[in-house]
Amino acid sequence: MIVTALSLVAVVLYLSAAGVLARPLATGGQPLTRWGMSLATFAALAHGALLLSAHRGTLDLHFFAALSLVAWIASALTLVVNLSRPVAGLGILVFPLSAVLLAVDSFLAPHTAPQSMTWQIELHVTIAVFAFGILSIAAALAILLAIQERALRRSRFGHWVRALPPLTLTEVLLFRLIAAGFVLLTLTLVTGALFVGDLFGQHLVHKTVLSIIAWVVFGVLLWGRWRHGWRGIRAVYLTLVGMGILLLAFFGTKAVLELILHRTP
Repeated sequence: MIVTALSLVAVVLYLSAAGVLARPLATGGQPLTRWGMSLATFAALAHGALLLSAHRGTLDLHFFAALSLVAWIASALTLVVNLSRPVAGLGILVFPLSAVLLAVDSFLAPHTAPQSMTWQIELHVTIAVFAFGILSIAAALAILLAIQERALRRSRFGHWVRALPPLTLTEVLLFRLIAAGFVLLTLTLVTGALFVGDLFGQHLVHKTVLSIIAWVVFGVLLWGRWRHGWRGIRAVYLTLVGMGILLLAFFGTKAVLELILHRTP
């Protein structure tokens, strides 16, 4: 009963935060960033408490539980990044998605027990989840960057565009997040090679191959930025392509195994 109530509170707070952040962008009123981010902070705290209580401090990597965990990391990272950079607009994308994924995990997903893992596998998974969370924020920033680029080309500067961070700031933050996510994704692949013993037996071949392809895409993007100054729409496309491949690697294969084939990954 307490868990259900806390889930409802977190969902309502996430949605309220997104609504508070979005309303001034649509009406042209004064930004209510402090109120919106405060609501989101309480939502993230409630969400984190739910993850700890439901999983008893261990990692639950079943499909819906993993989605909820990644959503919490993305929300928490949005709040942390906003402390030094004005990226509250990210919350309009991230917080409603977190609310939906939390609600699905809490009210619709079948009950599952966390799988037992060695500390090596827990380390590998923790790094992987944080890599995915950081690159998810980068993908959301890429969407905002695309909106800004399109408005600039068409000379249409509505309330939405005016409320977003400056284009150069968005771009710099995008590449910093991609670089951080790339480092963690590299560590994910390294720890996977060291600690995962049987790729075929554990149905991890497709996940590994797709993760390597995503790693290459992000690596090429960072190399192009450093060597040729890539930016704008090219950076947006490559970020979203890399994130799409990583989404398939992390959750596409998991969905097939757990929801279609009913196998434990």
